[in-house]
Amino acid sequence: MNKYELALVVNAKIEEDARTAVVEKAKEYITRAGGAVTEVEEWGKKRLAYEVQKMNEGYYYFIQFDAAPTAPALIEQDVRIMDNILRFLCVRKDEA
Repeated sequence: MNKYELALVVNAKIEEDARTAVVEKAKEYITRAGGAVTEVEEWGKKRLAYEVQKMNEGYYYFIQFDAAPTAPALIEQDVRIMDNILRFLCVRKDEA
């Protein structure tokens, strides 16, 4: 199992319940791909470096998880079509 991190930028114009549901759905995709979520960090509302879908702000979430090497591709495939996610990035964390 490798360690990964999924960074999500969620639409700032939706309510807190909807944001929570988006993060829970992403966590569900991780477990469905055979991963185990270890930590979820919420950085809160931040200004974006450039306008994305006519929005200047977004909520940042970082989800750490352990998974097999094939899991990130499956997770990205599911996250790509989710509503209210402006940007995402899944990276492997170094074993430091």
